[in-house]
Amino acid sequence: MPRPTGRVLTLLELLQSGGTRTVAELAGRLGVDGRTVRRYVNHLIDLDVPVESVRGRYGGYRLAPGYRLPPLMLGDDEALAVLLGLVAGRRAGLTTAEHTASETASAKIRRVLPKHVARRLDTLLEALAFTDQPGEFETPDGEVLLTLADAVRHRRPVSIRYTDRGGQRSERTLHPYGIVAHAGRWYVTGQDARIGEDRTLRLDRIADARALPGSFEAPAGPGPAQRVLTAFATAAYRHQVTLRIHATVGQIRAHLPASVATLEEYAPVAAEDQAAEEHVPVATEGRATERWLRAELRVERLDWLPPVLAALDRPFVIERPDELRDLVVALADRLTSSARQA
Repeated sequence: MPRPTGRVLTLLELLQSGGTRTVAELAGRLGVDGRTVRRYVNHLIDLDVPVESVRGRYGGYRLAPGYRLPPLMLGDDEALAVLLGLVAGRRAGLTTAEHTASETASAKIRRVLPKHVARRLDTLLEALAFTDQPGEFETPDGEVLLTLADAVRHRRPVSIRYTDRGGQRSERTLHPYGIVAHAGRWYVTGQDARIGEDRTLRLDRIADARALPGSFEAPAGPGPAQRVLTAFATAAYRHQVTLRIHATVGQIRAHLPASVATLEEYAPVAAEDQAAEEHVPVATEGRATERWLRAELRVERLDWLPPVLAALDRPFVIERPDELRDLVVALADRLTSSARQA
């Protein structure tokens, strides 16, 4: 049960939100009776907070107009929400012409936070990575997020309760490598200690996280953000697609981002023969960045790929599956038929 001092501060926050609050409304929000509300109002008045009493049918209490509010007071979850919003805004390019407003605001907030809260939030910001996929981010559980961030920084295993996409619940021991914000969701990437394999888990499916004794060694290789993108691109789906595309990496990524497809260099044995067979000239030094690349995808459906390949507007070869080739031919026939109509 909240202490009286906590309720008095809550009352002040309610009055700071503006307008006149009735006694009944305040009593309901604070979980007390009307007489106690009046006593709390007197406490604020004793602290030189100018609370005015408004008489009449719609009367109640309000702060005096023009009252300068006291310094900002934030709880752990509130400070976490504000700082994450500022970081996401900076990633989205919401900055001023001369200075990054979100950076100065973050610094001001951290200066007035209790030291233990500021340390936990700084730990989170060090462990956090963003992909290039935009999205309106859901609010994660603050305690889970901060616990995982601390485990990432100090390389400590954590025990989590996780619910997979099939609704099955399990308890796992995770060696977390990093926390990643991607396309509106939060993920943690790390090794599942029981099976010894890397996993990418959604934070909104983690019900509890608890630090365990011991430590682990972080693996060499790609960073957490790249691990998350690779996990999406190589996830087990119904169809496995392999394409060869003659383009730059940027041209391909504009239509097939890293979370959808993996890319690697394609080097045929006889480049000239390959180019002649497919009626595409071999890239010269002047077009060094435009070359044959192999793209691999794992997808649940194929019907969205033919329009993407058409929009890409670069030479391509379908290595597999044959169903995709049939879908591309069908799309080409429909476009040809439509173009020939008067």
